[in-house]
Amino acid sequence: MGRILDIESGDEDEAVLVPPSNFSMVEEAIFRSSFPQPSNFPFLQTLNLRSIIYLCPEPYPHENLEFLQSNNIRLFQFGIEGKKENSSPVRTHSIMEALKVLIDVRNHPVLIHCKQGKHRTGCLVGCLRKLQNWCLSSVFEEYQRFAGAKSRIMDLTFIETFDILILRQCLYSIIYQYQGYGSKKRRLLYKDESLQKPGLTSF
Repeated sequence: MGRILDIESGDEDEAVLVPPSNFSMVEEAIFRSSFPQPSNFPFLQTLNLRSIIYLCPEPYPHENLEFLQSNNIRLFQFGIEGKKENSSPVRTHSIMEALKVLIDVRNHPVLIHCKQGKHRTGCLVGCLRKLQNWCLSSVFEEYQRFAGAKSRIMDLTFIETFDILILRQCLYSIIYQYQGYGSKKRRLLYKDESLQKPGLTSF
């Protein structure tokens, strides 16, 4: 957390930058958290977000929408039910669509969140890790670190059985490669799907 400095007086303002609970960096320009509250807005501004991936079916609060609009942040909503009995086909489709948004660097920096930043967010991050070829034990450890005592076996099973072939199809539908043209600057290039499909090396 940081403090806001009052330049004119030289004193620190009492306001502090408060991140949402369960906030963490997943990768460079990819973040995760619980549902952001108005008290978290000043902190979120420091991330220079381009996009938010929201994994709940409930409408986004008006105050949050105003914050997104005023900061030119795009909202991608994927209405995944939070119940444990959530059907696998529905969740698989939603996670796949969310992954397509997540791996597209044009949407970065991006924040992923659900309500608590545990289960639905954990499933999406877990599937991203499989895409990055993490070993399953490391994927589970990360999920459980955020879920804590509320870790769900069904979520772990979903991550474990999420089809890597479907993940590859997701990549093939958004074929791209990085082309450097300056210090830390990247340009997204799309190629015809008939060309050789490049391997994923980084996001």
